[in-house]
Amino acid sequence: MKFSVLPALAVASYLATTVIAQDDAASLDALMSEAANNVLVQLEAEEAALAKRGVKATCTVNNIAIRQEFGSMAPLARKVYTDAVLCLQKKTNLTPLSLIPGARSRFDDFVGTHINQTGLIHFSGTFLGWHRYYVWSYEQALRNECGYTGYQPYWDWSKWAASPQTSPMFDGSEYSMGGNGEFINHTGLVIPPPVAGVNPTIYLDPGFGGGCVQTGPFADMTVNLGPVGAAGGLIINGTETDVPQGPNGGLGYNPRCLKRDVGPFCLQKYNNYTRIFNLMTLRKTIKEFQDDLEGPVGTGDLGPHGGGHFTIGGDPGGDLFTSPGDPAFYLHHAQVDRLWTLWQALDPKTRQYALDGTNTMLNNPPSANTTLTDYINLGYAAGAPIQMQNIMSTVAGPFCYIYI
Repeated sequence: MKFSVLPALAVASYLATTVIAQDDAASLDALMSEAANNVLVQLEAEEAALAKRGVKATCTVNNIAIRQEFGSMAPLARKVYTDAVLCLQKKTNLTPLSLIPGARSRFDDFVGTHINQTGLIHFSGTFLGWHRYYVWSYEQALRNECGYTGYQPYWDWSKWAASPQTSPMFDGSEYSMGGNGEFINHTGLVIPPPVAGVNPTIYLDPGFGGGCVQTGPFADMTVNLGPVGAAGGLIINGTETDVPQGPNGGLGYNPRCLKRDVGPFCLQKYNNYTRIFNLMTLRKTIKEFQDDLEGPVGTGDLGPHGGGHFTIGGDPGGDLFTSPGDPAFYLHHAQVDRLWTLWQALDPKTRQYALDGTNTMLNNPPSANTTLTDYINLGYAAGAPIQMQNIMSTVAGPFCYIYI
């Protein structure tokens, strides 16, 4: 049985929102539809196989959760989501202050966990699986602790590459993820290599913000943790977005406003339709896919993952360690998970359980290869540790969701 779960987008809508040729946009949309159909066809087959053994499936085509693109959601649905995020920011933290002294909310539990594990979960074998479980756990906190009845939205970078600062994500309305930062004249980002000698220094054009977010749901938000990477990493020359490293290595209490520097440069360069279409079609192995997604080491290419982060920019969004301190992080990483999910679905026999990489960032320090029996642990942000083999499919293990 074939399902049609992704609506076809009109050519005109693509031309209005991207600087890339229409055929790449249409081809990518068709490919995503095919992959999503594959997920549901596979799920239906597994349900039928279980039924033959007298076992009732827990995840079915009838109860699967649907994750939607933020801009395609009804305005009220977007506000319900941001209201839940604001709720999580008011909930008392579970992490003891002896571990993360600056944590002041459940939202901070997630930020602190990411800070503590940054060196293990980027450019490593756990990158994709860890963030899949992390975003899902955040979604569960919104639903179970703040009464959110929807599901985690994602941010389709390519769709809004022409002008992300005016898109539904960042237009500053009450239905957005908050506005851009106040405009400050500045020269843009300078990103030193994460490991000396591995990558060249990267120079990025400035966005159209740089200062505090003053509009939308997160105009009054306080960022409590970090930054970390800014100490030896991100520099925005001569602007208010230069922030010294926070106390206790970024884990101490450091209250400040949310800053952003949203602009089109990174999305148009690293996240356009052609780049994503090539990622989905030309990368046949998990190593090729992950290298392209994170940016091929040694090239100075940020990849779509880095391109999305530095489109948000600012503080904490431009800090590798503390980036979940900007609520837009979770929509960005839902899109990363969406691409992985659908790439897996295009060839599930060889891709569903494929891993590549070691258990440390760029294998520094040297570590063992990541395996399906390895555990990941989100600390106080989520529940018990879980094995990699149980988070490789979005319709198995604890998960039951798909992207449209």
